[in-house]
Amino acid sequence: MNDITEEEADALDEYFTKNLPKCDPGKGGITTRQGFRMVALDRFSEDYLITMALATKKTPTEIISDLVREKIAVSI
Repeated sequence: MNDITEEEADALDEYFTKNLPKCDPGKGGITTRQGFRMVALDRFSEDYLITMALATKKTPTEIISDLVREKIAVSI
């Protein structure tokens, strides 16, 4: 991921402050109840996911999917 300059960050901040994103809950997506599943994690698991997400540039969901697939592959 490329870093942005202070000027670019200020411009984006000003733009999104004046132009709030529009969301349509009927369409689904990650910001709606349809696209969100609650998962309770202990502190150790949360720390692991955050660390791996930063190290691999993957989302926590991708990391969990990889772990599940690895577990299934080992059990077959």
